[in-house]
Parts: sequence; C-alpha cells; structure tokens
Amino acid sequence: MVDLADIRAVCKGLPRSYEVIVRDRIKFRVGRIVYLALSRDERTMGIGFPREERAAALAAYPGKFLPPSKADERYQWIEVDLAAIDRAELRELIEDAWRMCVPKKVAAEYFGA
Repeated sequence: MVDLADIRAVCKGLPRSYEVIVRDRIKFRVGRIVYLALSRDERTMGIGFPREERAAALAAYPGKFLPPSKADERYQWIEVDLAAIDRAELRELIEDAWRMCVPKKVAAEYFGA
C-alpha cells in the first residue's frame, strides 16, 4: 500500500506541481488544474486519466480503479484504491496525470526527450 508520503515524494519532483488544501482535502495542481486529489480518509485518490481509457481500466482492474463521482464523470478522471497499487504504479499514474496538465515542452524536459 502507498500513502501520502509516497505521493508527496513523487509530486515534489514534478516541475510546476504544488500541493494545496481545498475543503479539508489534499490536492496537487499545475497552475489551477488539479491532477491528483486525495480522499479525506487518504485511502483513495482521484487522478487525471484519459476519459477514453477509463471504461477499459475499470473493467480490467475493478479492485484497483473505481469510477469517478457523478460530478467528476465529465472530466478526465478516475479513482484509485491506494491499497491496491505499489510505488511503481503510483509513480506511473501520477506522472501520466501530471503530463496531461503541463505544456509538452515541460514534460519532454522532465522525461529527457
């Protein structure tokens, strides 16, 4: 299981990323765009995820991924059970969500492309 410390360790190194607290929830942003939001109990996180891939991820990994709330269905968003992923999966999910929010040049510099 991963936790807030693991999430912060990944997010800390991402250019333009910063942490905020909104309505008692920890969120990570690039500019005004939220790419990761922890649940209040810190057991799940909502994360930026391609909308067109969401149904396939939910079907393939029902114990790992959860559908977003009704209010978030219109966004590129998915919920993740933190007990079901390891640090490598966490890093990949966070970096992919972050990449959706930053300019392509910033992502290319970060990934060394």
